[in-house]
Amino acid sequence: MRRTLGLDIGQKRTGAAITDELYITAQPIGVRERTGYKSELAWVMELMEKYDIERIVIGYPVNMSGEKGERAQACASVARKLKEALGLEVVLWDERLTTAEADRIMKDAGVSRKKRKKSVDQMAAQLILNGWMAAGGPRAKGVAE
Repeated sequence: MRRTLGLDIGQKRTGAAITDELYITAQPIGVRERTGYKSELAWVMELMEKYDIERIVIGYPVNMSGEKGERAQACASVARKLKEALGLEVVLWDERLTTAEADRIMKDAGVSRKKRKKSVDQMAAQLILNGWMAAGGPRAKGVAE
C-alpha cells in the first residue's frame, strides 16, 4: 500500500515524515541538512523507493497575515521542481506555526534544546501530515500558490 511523504523545508534543514499505510497516523523519518536541490532530490527519491510514496505534502509557510513571503515562495519553487522531476502529486499545505508547535511539544516533553534543534523539523513534518490527513488526506485540497 502506498504512502504520502511530508516535508518541512526550512532554511537550514528539511524534516521528513510519512503516513502509515491506512492514512491514520504520521511518523517522523528524518532530518537532512539543506545542501542544494540535487542533494534533496536524491534524498526524496531514496525515501520514495524505501516507503512506496505516491504523493508529497510540503509545508507552505504562509505569514499569519496570509501573505506569501520569501520562505513560501522558496517552498513553492521546490514543490514545482519535485512535481516536474518525479511526476507525482505535490501538495502545498498551510503550515503556519507547526515548527513552533513542534518545538513546544518537545520542550514540554523535557527534550533538551540541542536535541530539539536536531529533530524539530521532522516533528513539524509530522504535524503537517497530521493536519493534511485531518482535512481529508488524499481528498484534501492544498494551498494555491
